[in-house]
Amino acid sequence: MSFAYRGDPTWLRDGDGLLNGFAMVAGPFRELKVIFSSEGGWEHVSVSTPGRCPNWDEMSFVKDLFWHSEDTVMQLHPPKSQHVNVHPNCLHLWRPVNGEILLPPTWMVGPK
Repeated sequence: MSFAYRGDPTWLRDGDGLLNGFAMVAGPFRELKVIFSSEGGWEHVSVSTPGRCPNWDEMSFVKDLFWHSEDTVMQLHPPKSQHVNVHPNCLHLWRPVNGEILLPPTWMVGPK
């Protein structure tokens, strides 16, 4: 299994502490509220901060708390008809339990 909470156990506030829970995490720049679950065929982590959305470094930090460095996870921009915004300063990481996330060729992103 690659999805599991790997952070400091003192950060946990609720849940089983492995696949489902809530933690207040000392992130690279500020405290991050992290809610995580593995249900319905998806591994999911939401990350929020007071006052602004988490930045790339914070999301990468949290990604590494739950998945291995070579695992692919994604942030999604769903169709407007399926858009849900419960917390304006929250971003999500997703990974399907069964199935591969297709990636574009690296040359389309930029030179290595």
